[in-house]
Amino acid sequence: MQERFETFTVLINRISRDIRKIKNQEMADYHLRSAHVSCLYYVYSLGSVTSAELCEHCEEDKATISRAVDYLETNGFLLRDTGAKRYKSPLLLTDKGRDAGKRIAEKIGGILETISHALTENERIEFYRCLSTISRSLEAIVQNSEEKEL
Repeated sequence: MQERFETFTVLINRISRDIRKIKNQEMADYHLRSAHVSCLYYVYSLGSVTSAELCEHCEEDKATISRAVDYLETNGFLLRDTGAKRYKSPLLLTDKGRDAGKRIAEKIGGILETISHALTENERIEFYRCLSTISRSLEAIVQNSEEKEL
């Protein structure tokens, strides 16, 4: 049982670290970090979104997204529609932001293509099903623990 736990946590941590490294390496020319990359990717992919929606898509807290959006806005990647409240105002890409978003989307597509050669379609579907099951189970454990603390 301990070996399963160690294998699972080591592999998940390694995958997460490698994803962060890829994001940081690819965006070094733009002086962007991992959270910036996620924000640009979702704004590029989904069109205009709000900071609140980015929190949901990026699975990040409000403070992290707020700092990332402020950085991207200050450095000319994003514009904010000033008509609504700051957190609920639509975010729009500048030309610089669209260029970076396109590069990010292309890189992600290439990575997914490379990874997909290692798995059959059925293996990939089953892998994501299992990963989703594990995620939901862990989330339920966290929620149960938080409820007990109250």
